[in-house]
Amino acid sequence: MDKFAFIIHPLEAKDVAKKFGLAKYLPDWLIEWGLKKLPAFKASHITGVKSPYNEVEGYFITCPLTTRQMVELPEEFVLGKIIEAGKVAEKLGAKIVGLGAFTSVVGDAGITVAKNLNIAVTTGNSYTVATALEGTKKAAAIMGHDLKKANVVVIGAAGSIGKVAARFMAKEVKNLTLVGRNLAKLEPVADLILKESGLAVAITDNVKKSLKEADIVITVTSSVDTIIEPEDLKPGAVVCDVSRPRDVSKEVAKLRDDVLVIEGGVVEVPGDVEFNLNFGFPPKTSYACMAETMILTLEGRFENFSLGRDMELEKVEEISRLAQKHGFKVGGFRSFERAISSEEIEKIRKNALKKSVFAT
Repeated sequence: MDKFAFIIHPLEAKDVAKKFGLAKYLPDWLIEWGLKKLPAFKASHITGVKSPYNEVEGYFITCPLTTRQMVELPEEFVLGKIIEAGKVAEKLGAKIVGLGAFTSVVGDAGITVAKNLNIAVTTGNSYTVATALEGTKKAAAIMGHDLKKANVVVIGAAGSIGKVAARFMAKEVKNLTLVGRNLAKLEPVADLILKESGLAVAITDNVKKSLKEADIVITVTSSVDTIIEPEDLKPGAVVCDVSRPRDVSKEVAKLRDDVLVIEGGVVEVPGDVEFNLNFGFPPKTSYACMAETMILTLEGRFENFSLGRDMELEKVEEISRLAQKHGFKVGGFRSFERAISSEEIEKIRKNALKKSVFAT
């Protein structure tokens, strides 16, 4: 049976307590000091991933560094830890390894990691884009938005995932704004979209201003801190937060009952899958980046697939077809690490209508 592996890491110091209970009594600085000394290790054995065509198994491998450490520590050190985790995957017999959360962002987005391993590597970004866009369009329809009339904003549009997301949405919308910290990096994306689809898009480095009129937001930055606060969003807005750590503040969930925030890339995995690790999802579901690694293993495609800063539209389309073939599909909606029911979404829609009427 072919094997895959997926590298994970604690998003913040307090997450370490999920594995090591004693950590909840320790200060963050001490936890992070200990993580630097800790070698990469197998976190769990994944079984039961089965499609009509194949069955595979895999492993979660922990790279023991928090997001903050991956940003602040020397890049060479961080890459060394990720490669170390990849070596653990090799020893366990995996033929491909996926890079989760910030391990897919560090350095050149997986290229250096792949060069230092004897197995295939993928970031999972291609399927992440595909599922995020599918989920966003479904959520927008539920909330009553017409894509042809809606104001759509892509934050982080100069980045790997954001660029492809913007190119996809440009084929279906008429009002699109690209947001990023560097306008010079957004201009080539805008030019490419104009050439491909004939759509002239707006570009801006002002996140707050762009959000004020946005009906649909896809946010996919590499920011360590949240960038979207409760006061930034208009009633009825749909926000797909693909980023990990998330771009949308938890305060939005507490203070805004009239906007729908969903997480991009939540996928139902075929078979009687057991992850043997609680990462906050319902049983038999995973992030899309995890799912991409499984899909490629089921297909026997042990090759470097989604690597580097530039994504290929063809690969996004291809992984979507392979996902459908093997029985993977978007599994409902999640908001702030929990499932959100259709009843809750209907309440949000009604609250948005009331506030919109009141505002006029």
